[in-house]
Amino acid sequence: MSDNKFSITEDKSGEKTSRLMVKGPASSLNAEVLQRKLDEVLKSGAKLIIVNMQDVSFLASGGIRVLLMYYKISRGRGIDFFIEAPSENVRNVLGMVALDEMLLR
Repeated sequence: MSDNKFSITEDKSGEKTSRLMVKGPASSLNAEVLQRKLDEVLKSGAKLIIVNMQDVSFLASGGIRVLLMYYKISRGRGIDFFIEAPSENVRNVLGMVALDEMLLR
């Protein structure tokens, strides 16, 4: 993906399911945007949070931190949280830090 613009759109596929479509670089600079969106989704009462990362061109430590933090928060509240359709970059990075089996579905 050559577009460096970061964006997150939400697709509510059901009353308690939220799918976030993340596009662009999930850099440390963009981690706060991701964190705010995930916080908003948690407050909405979602019971299933799916983060689609097929169009994520780069995943930095700040993005990993946010994903792991919200995975833990979600699980602690009985909410399912996972990443679907990771780009090759996302899959490789999560594999290097041994989070692929925990976060990917």
